[in-house]
Amino acid sequence: MPSIFDTAVVGAGVFGSWIALHLAKRGQRVLLLEAHGPAHSRASSGGESRIIRMSYGPDEIYTRWSQNSLRQWKELFAAASENLFHQTGVLWLSSENDATLIASHTVLTRNEINHQLFERQQLEHLYPQVNFDGVSRGLFEPESGVLLARRAVAATVQAATRHGVQFRIAQIQAPQASQMLLAHIETATGERISAGNFVFACGPWLGKLFPEILGARIFPTRQEVFFFATPPGDTRFAPPALPTWLFQADEVYGMPDVESRGLKIACDTHGAQIDPDTQSRLVSSEGAAWARSFVARRFPALAQAPIVETRVCQYENTSNGDFLIDRHPQFSNVWFAGGGSGHGFKHGPAVGEYTASVILGEATPEPRFALASKATQQNRTVH
Repeated sequence: MPSIFDTAVVGAGVFGSWIALHLAKRGQRVLLLEAHGPAHSRASSGGESRIIRMSYGPDEIYTRWSQNSLRQWKELFAAASENLFHQTGVLWLSSENDATLIASHTVLTRNEINHQLFERQQLEHLYPQVNFDGVSRGLFEPESGVLLARRAVAATVQAATRHGVQFRIAQIQAPQASQMLLAHIETATGERISAGNFVFACGPWLGKLFPEILGARIFPTRQEVFFFATPPGDTRFAPPALPTWLFQADEVYGMPDVESRGLKIACDTHGAQIDPDTQSRLVSSEGAAWARSFVARRFPALAQAPIVETRVCQYENTSNGDFLIDRHPQFSNVWFAGGGSGHGFKHGPAVGEYTASVILGEATPEPRFALASKATQQNRTVH
């Protein structure tokens, strides 16, 4: 009997929801499965906000994908009549003659992406509320900003269902088969789901579903996020007075006070490896102390500001930070889509478009996303 679905997508985070949407737009019959719900509280796609920026040093593929994705995000939000993108601008801050900033400038110029370079004196004039010790230059992208993550994924799933995607809550078991073609997957309750193709976009759970293949190639790490209250009546820490920012040498990023949530701050350095099902979702006292110290140094007016909100999430890193979008080495109709590596959220639309095209034979696979390129030791090169 023919399968009811052309493709079953497991995982309704930013990658899975956009893959389902792009497959449906190509006329595919799609089932989207999720264990908890779109961008749920334990998902890498959960939380309130994510940066979307174009600067990737010499990694032009991600610059072009960010550019493409921002266009698609805006189209999605306009169709949904929701304002889920805040054009705060994004400011990269680095030391003099930093190779990454110089490469970003070259790539942005080549792709005709609006940006400006600022010297230290200009930065201090534009943003007197920031301490720029150790910073020599800044690269500003005025058209980049912040995506409201959890709500953006929900909007993507809603758009997918409007295009005919069936959405279902179900926990999927690890596939078991001895043939080259996977006939079905099974839920925790024993239901069998048949499809022509299966896409697993399960983020930090990929290694748990496919331990022999991905257990040593997907590295889920604990990442703590903090929000600091801004002084009453003080607009210096809200856009447009303060953009989204990244101190490259510190490996710290943050956002201005978007939607009155406070100044967001997080360390981009990879935390301890964790199990996404069992890790504590409470921030550590050490992490809170670090965050207070950093804010006091870089934003002196907030030295006594209280922490008003926290979050513990996870990155799902590959060895070098490139995405994993490839076919299962055993099952010819099973695909992996993951390895967001802390920078993947913004690229959801481009990932969906690319993955759908590769599955349907419309695009040549990108070697950087191949399973064969993923090592078992971390050495991040993409930021």
